[in-house]
Amino acid sequence: MAFIFSFLKKYRVAAISAFCMMLIELAVELTQPLLISKIIDDGISKHQLPVVWLWGGVLLVSAAVAFAAGISSSFFASHASQGFGYDLRDKLYEKVEKFSYPVFSRFASSSLITRLTGDVTQLQDMVFMSLRFATRVPLVLLGSMIMAMIVNVKLGLMLTVLVPLLLAFVFWMIKRTSVWFRKVQQRLDSVNGVVQENLVGMRLIRVFVRRDHENARFERQSKELMDGTVSALRLAETTMPFALFIMNAGILAILWFGRIDIASGGATVGAVVAVANYSLRIIHALSALSWIMTSYSRAAASGQRVSEVLSTEDRNTDTHLGGPSKGNEETISGKVEFSNVGFRYPGSDLAVLENINFRVQPGQRVAILGSTGSGKSSLVQLILRLQEPTEGAVNIDGRNIREMDSTLLLESIGYVPQEVILFSGTVRENIAWGREDATLAEIQEAARQAQIHDTIESLPHGYETMLGQRGVNLSGGQKQRLSIARALVRRPSILILDDSTSALDTRTEAALLKELDTLSCTTFLITQKVRGAASADLILLLDDGRLIGSGKHERLLAESPLYRRIVESQQEEGDKHVQGIR
Repeated sequence: MAFIFSFLKKYRVAAISAFCMMLIELAVELTQPLLISKIIDDGISKHQLPVVWLWGGVLLVSAAVAFAAGISSSFFASHASQGFGYDLRDKLYEKVEKFSYPVFSRFASSSLITRLTGDVTQLQDMVFMSLRFATRVPLVLLGSMIMAMIVNVKLGLMLTVLVPLLLAFVFWMIKRTSVWFRKVQQRLDSVNGVVQENLVGMRLIRVFVRRDHENARFERQSKELMDGTVSALRLAETTMPFALFIMNAGILAILWFGRIDIASGGATVGAVVAVANYSLRIIHALSALSWIMTSYSRAAASGQRVSEVLSTEDRNTDTHLGGPSKGNEETISGKVEFSNVGFRYPGSDLAVLENINFRVQPGQRVAILGSTGSGKSSLVQLILRLQEPTEGAVNIDGRNIREMDSTLLLESIGYVPQEVILFSGTVRENIAWGREDATLAEIQEAARQAQIHDTIESLPHGYETMLGQRGVNLSGGQKQRLSIARALVRRPSILILDDSTSALDTRTEAALLKELDTLSCTTFLITQKVRGAASADLILLLDDGRLIGSGKHERLLAESPLYRRIVESQQEEGDKHVQGIR
């Protein structure tokens, strides 16, 4: 939890102000029972009305001062805690964004969402509570015991012996409940995971009529969360009734022995009332301690989870990776070379790619073919540095990409993923997401190249048409072409299309490929269609992570049995399709 103090440094003035205002409020409140004892002993008991008015006025003014100090303390504590939460959430999100893909994959998306929202909120509330209440409670306990001793030593000693024993018991319970609340946050991750999966896969759930199954799965996870929360709260809440029972018994003892002292002349009525008043303040403080105990237990679990993300080391993180590069005149021409490249996922002995060697000149088109799981997407992920090769080197323009500025590298690449991802906003904003400073003319040109311009123009508001969530108001082919336009507007030196023409009809795909021929960028096209690969300058044929053939269409037809089988099977499918139409 030490990292919390580093985020609070920026708000130390507000934090110190909140603490000082709280001290003023507390000091005034601790004097009030003493003022009441004076009103009783020097005013009411002696029938001195002026004394009652005098100390009554002082009591009224002190209440006003305590009220003003309390309001000010809450204001400063809110400012410090809200600022702390904002900075922590921002830092946590920045850390997650900088994770390399292997490190990012260690955390479930639902878990990261919980840490960025619920866990940060728990810590934010803990900061406010600490500045406003948590530091106040021990001071109330200590101050009340000291003031009770000042008023009457004998009666005050009873509190001095009783309170420390109760505190030791309460802190022992805090330690136990923190373990339970850590489990609660983990179960909250599981609930969020089910919710996220079901919201994303809602269409599939409906089509496969799996609503009852998914409802039962959600109920099961939610029930585990409820049971865990109830167990943790039960443990926390049963602490205070026991502590309050002992404390109330102590008050009865004070009143009993106080009556005896009053009869013997060893104490005054005002003194007994004052000590009883301080005892009540201690009870209120112990009651607040139950809430504080619960909050601290949850915050301790949340702090550990947030700290886990912030302290995660990522050796593959590029410190240069950030926003658009400024003032960097270096450019990438697009020459790509794989030299004895091998790749395995972290912690796995299974080779995804083995001994991959090829060279691509700037402006050439490369088609990558292979069966599912042959390593096609993994190969292009190495160019994007989403993964790092475990063997060999990937060179661009003769330089190992490990030694290149990642911002420069990624700004030179246009990437269209296999799964189309669109963002909330207009069509224009989604295309311009590829390059923020793109003009409308450049956006329209990219749309024309992606064969989507006419479709956009036919929309109700053209390029200003708002897209539904994840582009639900567009067809699969329209979303793919929009994603391609987003990559093309970057004017990339290297263009990567990861099976991103699968939803296009033959004519649209042919027009797109013809348009790509006019571009000066190096293009990597992952495809299952021979007709899209036939015109490529280089075809890479992958099988089980190995490069079993490379060259142009004619060469592979002559030399590769696997390539011939692929071509023949797709020709047969095409013939059957034509016969079916006839």
